[in-house]
Amino acid sequence: MIWPMILGALAGTGVLVALKAAFPPRTPLSEALAALHRPATPTPITDTEGERWSARAGRLLVPALLALGLPHTGLRRDLQVVGRSVERHLAEKAAAGIAGLLLPPLFLGLLMAGDAVDADVVTPTGAALCLGVALFLAPDADVRAKARARRAEMRHTLAVFLDLAVVSLAGGAGVDQALNDAASVPSGWAAQQLRRALSTAALTRTAPWEPLARLGEELDVRELRELAATVALAGSEGARVRASLTSKAVSMRTRQLTDAQGAASAATERMTLPLAVLFLGFLLFIGYPAVSAVGSGL
Repeated sequence: MIWPMILGALAGTGVLVALKAAFPPRTPLSEALAALHRPATPTPITDTEGERWSARAGRLLVPALLALGLPHTGLRRDLQVVGRSVERHLAEKAAAGIAGLLLPPLFLGLLMAGDAVDADVVTPTGAALCLGVALFLAPDADVRAKARARRAEMRHTLAVFLDLAVVSLAGGAGVDQALNDAASVPSGWAAQQLRRALSTAALTRTAPWEPLARLGEELDVRELRELAATVALAGSEGARVRASLTSKAVSMRTRQLTDAQGAASAATERMTLPLAVLFLGFLLFIGYPAVSAVGSGL
């Protein structure tokens, strides 16, 4: 009963993939003509991750998922922050979902082959569906968590970068030299992205604020975009740039301190319920012998 269902599901999936590959959707003529006159998009500043085996396993289902409109805009921005392509993410989702659908029937088949359970056990269709949906959505949660952590790292590194740039400008360095010296000190992923942005500005002979603003758009970090806009208005004079960087560094430190205090307060409030439950359990542990003695005496 189990193996015919598994083979039927695999055969149906194979037929759908073959039909999708044999009859691909046609590109409208208007889109094809617009692509010929579309300006070249700049190369992203953020680096990309390498492909894993799970992405290669689910690559055949990527066109079908793209046709469904996956992923949505917010998740696409998170994927850009993580440095993962849309095709690779959808391939991993497809591979994880198929694995979740097949694991419960395979596990039950192994138990039945070893006579661990009776053959009359109903196929765990519900468990397979639940596990498949959970594993299909798991990559999305992983991408959101990584993107949130990287944005927080970028904000923290940017505050350090601004402080170092202000110190270098106060020592008499030029704007470009101060920014390069400040970016060379921190370490980590965020500092690497800042150095890539400054290297892009040096190679393209543009102001350093343009690649930094583009990096802020790619990472969806508001502070980086505001920094680029503020210093761009200050021009190229060292004194005005120094004043803009100083004010921005002070505001970022104040905002980070406020966020840290809010996170600490939220963590304290979340500890209220576990402590109340622990206190109730302690009262039950202490009072149970007395209540039991009184009840047995009656």
